[in-house]
Amino acid sequence: MRKSVPASDFLSEDPWRIFRIISEFVDGFEILSKVNKAVSIFGSSRTSTANKYYKDAEKIAYLLAKRGYAIITGGGKGIMEAGNKGAKAAKGQSIGLNIQIPHEQKLNSYVDTPLDFHYFFVRKVMFVKYAKAFVIMPGGYGTLDEFFEAITLIQTGRIPRFPVVLFGSGYWQGVLHWLKNTVLGNSNIDRKDLDIFKVVDTPEDVVKSIDKFYKGD
Repeated sequence: MRKSVPASDFLSEDPWRIFRIISEFVDGFEILSKVNKAVSIFGSSRTSTANKYYKDAEKIAYLLAKRGYAIITGGGKGIMEAGNKGAKAAKGQSIGLNIQIPHEQKLNSYVDTPLDFHYFFVRKVMFVKYAKAFVIMPGGYGTLDEFFEAITLIQTGRIPRFPVVLFGSGYWQGVLHWLKNTVLGNSNIDRKDLDIFKVVDTPEDVVKSIDKFYKGD
């Protein structure tokens, strides 16, 4: 016979977590379904405002927003803040998908459409579902996670192909060398899998890469 559950533990039981998960999906779908087209920008929350990559992310977001793209970030500091700042400066839609973590991440002041998530996997669905492109700026584990998830979904045909742009060849050269010489070298991917993403070094080339994809060139 099932033991009774104290009221204080009622919502912490696994079967009841599904309702919180559903509510996060519903809120995300309801708000983001109104976005016409968007680009998700990823990168480190530790990047300072004086850093070159902060300024590059700000310019990338500005240029894309001027082309009618909403900008989606994780809503926090660093590269995320730069993306939202650039979008706002261009009078574009600036979206922040905030995550609740032990060391609470606060929304940056440049977000005008905020969404709050408890579950990383729900948040990741929102990044992918409503994006026409991913821009991957220098970052850490979270940024790598988003990059590899996107290219895996494309490689396996789970989502339609869309532009995945790595920014900063100098920063990513170690990862690129490993993919080409170790992963491909051991036949764990096909050579064509390296074409799923592009590597660029200027904000203008980010925009050109996305424009070229959607023009079918």
